[in-house]
Amino acid sequence: MSKVILINPFAVPAGKEEACLAFWEQAAEFMRRQPGYISTRLHEALSPQAKFHFINVAQWESAEHFQTAVDSERFKELTAPYMELFPHFPGLYKVVRT
Repeated sequence: MSKVILINPFAVPAGKEEACLAFWEQAAEFMRRQPGYISTRLHEALSPQAKFHFINVAQWESAEHFQTAVDSERFKELTAPYMELFPHFPGLYKVVRT
């Protein structure tokens, strides 16, 4: 198994930034306790015209670890109320050049 990078951009309606941050903190706290989790950083757009206001970049030990975490019932319970309000588009990536 090789390490993977999660890149997850969030579309955030104007005025809902603090609510999105609260949602992210809740989900991040859960993820930090999961096997295979390594780290995460949440990035905020500097331009108001950016398509995505926040972009989360996280590192996991493997795709399997990440998938197990997001497939858990507790994660689904935490995120379900926010899925429509904060559309996000997670994808797993591997480093191919440095």
